Amino acid sequence: MKSDSISIALIMLGSIFLASLAADLVGRRTQLPRVTLLLLLGVAVGPLGLDVLPAWSDSWFPFITDLALVMIAFLLGGELTRPLLRMHGRTILIISVIVAAATIGVVWAGLLMFGWPVVVALPLAAIATATDPAAVSDVVRETKARGPFTKTLLGVVAVDDAWGIAAMSIALALVLGMQSPDAGFAAASEGVLDLVGALLLGCALGVPFALLTGRIRAGEPTQAEALGGVLLCGGLALYLDVSLLLAPMAMGVVVANLARHHRRPFRAIEGIEWPLMVLFFVLSGASLRMTALDETLALTLAYVLLRTLGRVAGGWVSARISDRSRWSGTLGLALFPQAGVAIGMALVVSERLPDVGRSILTATVAGTIFFELVGPVLTRWALRRTGETAEA
Repeated sequence: MKSDSISIALIMLGSIFLASLAADLVGRRTQLPRVTLLLLLGVAVGPLGLDVLPAWSDSWFPFITDLALVMIAFLLGGELTRPLLRMHGRTILIISVIVAAATIGVVWAGLLMFGWPVVVALPLAAIATATDPAAVSDVVRETKARGPFTKTLLGVVAVDDAWGIAAMSIALALVLGMQSPDAGFAAASEGVLDLVGALLLGCALGVPFALLTGRIRAGEPTQAEALGGVLLCGGLALYLDVSLLLAPMAMGVVVANLARHHRRPFRAIEGIEWPLMVLFFVLSGASLRMTALDETLALTLAYVLLRTLGRVAGGWVSARISDRSRWSGTLGLALFPQAGVAIGMALVVSERLPDVGRSILTATVAGTIFFELVGPVLTRWALRRTGETAEA
């Protein structure tokens, strides 16, 4: 029986990796992002489709998700170098803050206007700010996009989820504070510790890691060094219960700005990242379920519509204010993808607010299906529209 399980696992992994080659080929012929194709593959083989994956594959998903997000966060942190921040730092800050604020404002006000209570509107507004860094990064890599728009987009994605985590902490504190002042204070304190603790952990590991990087020869030793540092950071973040995204991201920023050969660890991680990303996107698609959607269909449609309006409006306003008016029609669309971080936030809400948490979680998961399938297509379109892709 154990032998059968291992054989099924190997067959499943081999089939997924070979299917990713087909997705890459179809993407080149159709201009569809391979992220979207891999998600559709996951939907097709998961419970919403043929349901051919073994039941125990669900237990892989949390581990693969955490592993992929840790690597993506480290690589995104590596983009925030001093030269980039000198050239685009002000723009990244302005755009990220305005897009997050616009998304929160539109979703919150719209849900209240449609008749949902504050206890539903505030948490969903905070969840709406989250972006999927994995999808955006892969579209950039797939299209070989380079230029000021691409650099700014990656910078915004790198800090976007930090604003989302902060917004969720404030939203929970306000909602719980309406029910009990002590619960509100506890939620706010936990949110602050989550953010500060993640930044401190990333910096504490990043400094010695930056000093050690480059002292051994490039190649397999560097790959082991980089992977060991990143996994250690992710494991400690989970153990200490701080943000799994912010800690490796902070570590990446420190390494990129202090290391002697700062590109080596990032190239090493890039060399082993894609197989994990394939599993992440396929299992993401396979994990989608539509249970309880009928009860929250109106909330889901409102959430999708309002997040779309918030993203577009925030992108337009922030591009104008940051003197990047030529990006006003594309910036918000490039920030559409949404996945694991949003669902993680919704799970926290479902634990803290059991009365409304199930509805919020269902709306978030259903919204994720839409944004994760459509979002990478829009990101690719936005990058091509700016003329910064190799295929432009």
